[in-house]
Amino acid sequence: MSEIPEVPGNAREQLACALRWLARLDLHEATANHCSLATAEGGERFLINPAGRHFAELRASDLLEVEARGGERPAGLDPTAWAIHGALHRQGREVGCILHTHSLYATALACLAEPELPPVEQNAMRFFERVAVDRGFEGMGLGDEAERLGRLAGEAPILLLGNHGVIATGADVAEAFDNLYYFERACRSYLVARASGLPLAPVAPEVARKTAAQWDDYARAGAPQAHFAALMRLLDKEGDDYRS
Repeated sequence: MSEIPEVPGNAREQLACALRWLARLDLHEATANHCSLATAEGGERFLINPAGRHFAELRASDLLEVEARGGERPAGLDPTAWAIHGALHRQGREVGCILHTHSLYATALACLAEPELPPVEQNAMRFFERVAVDRGFEGMGLGDEAERLGRLAGEAPILLLGNHGVIATGADVAEAFDNLYYFERACRSYLVARASGLPLAPVAPEVARKTAAQWDDYARAGAPQAHFAALMRLLDKEGDDYRS
């Protein structure tokens, strides 16, 4: 097996790169949505993007480092970000990076009465039996709502937030970004196929599980790290200032 590619840069640079690409791929929403990365074991401290700043303009030095168990919300941090990401990092067992977006196709799936992603193509099979669906939307993600979401963290790489959006998690930025990227593409393919009005052709569960295991092999060989390292190289070639 080939050596797992090393993702260049430090934690701040990697998270800033993720934010820039979420904007470029239209997976963001105005100056809302938040992404965080644990900087201490157990998620006691984490980096997160500040309030009121567009993903496309954020640099490594703009990110805030905060305490997950802090009593008062730090200055410059959105209240929902403080609540949701704090809860997920406190409760999220092995969750290093949390990317919360209202990306179009994942959010559209979250709006359906039955927000399931059937194994209709191989990207969807990657997430077969690996999506946690929250059906208890009760508002903007403050207080008890945030704590309830936090209890679901770490159960699956994707937490689909009914009537809200999506959260992708991973051990690091590369893994979380890869999960979000492929889940959004899987949702897009499914919803486009469904919109055709023609019958869908999902594979049998045993085939979906086999394909999901094959995706795991790619991940163990470093596919998410190779993907993210390439994204960083592309920004570097353009002279993007995300590392500053």
